[in-house]
Amino acid sequence: MNTYDTTQFEKDLEELNIRMTEKQLEQFLLYYEMLIEQNKVMNLTAITDYEEVMKKHFIDSLSLVKAYDLSKPVSVIDVGTGAGFPGVPLKIAFPNLQVTLLDSLNKRVSFLNSVIDALGLTGIEAIHGRAEDFAKNSLREKYDLCVSRAVANLSTLSEYCLPFVKVGGQFISYKSEKIAEEKIAAQNAIAILGGKVAAQMEFTLSDSDIYRNLFVIEKVKSTPKKYPRKAGVPGKEPL
Repeated sequence: MNTYDTTQFEKDLEELNIRMTEKQLEQFLLYYEMLIEQNKVMNLTAITDYEEVMKKHFIDSLSLVKAYDLSKPVSVIDVGTGAGFPGVPLKIAFPNLQVTLLDSLNKRVSFLNSVIDALGLTGIEAIHGRAEDFAKNSLREKYDLCVSRAVANLSTLSEYCLPFVKVGGQFISYKSEKIAEEKIAAQNAIAILGGKVAAQMEFTLSDSDIYRNLFVIEKVKSTPKKYPRKAGVPGKEPL
């Protein structure tokens, strides 16, 4: 493995009150190398510069600590995980989490399995499939927490994600823009799906002007069985 300057990364971790061992830092660096190598043959990320990946992917993923206590053992599903964000960084930093990575592209899931093996991670699995299918059967209302950095409006994301969450659990959506109108538009969908808006955390990533928004939805009652609707419908016809 190459040698990297982790000074800024460690400073950013400190800002989030996250302490890591040398092994955990090495896992992040190996993950970075695997991401960049695999990105040469398949489209995983448009961000490849070392410092940018550390900030915009790793620190951004870990900023969840601003909205959720990750020190306790909780079950987490990352819907539309792509190259593994935020699920893999969360698992590296907080080994006590039980993490499921869900993605609809098998090639990405194969990459994630190779990362899990290479980093020696346990208590984490990568599953190939659509949220619309898995939220209807074995994974329905199974998780304490659902997270997603996927690009979709909040109504659509809520339909994909809230069915995975236990009553009393939370769905947290990572957003990179101000979403006042989107939030208002999603209120009806969130209520129908058994959720209620619990909090909204707005901040910039440390030592940057990169704006972030964590949107916290609490699951207050079971999601009606007819949701999520079949593949493609939540995106075309948001509730």
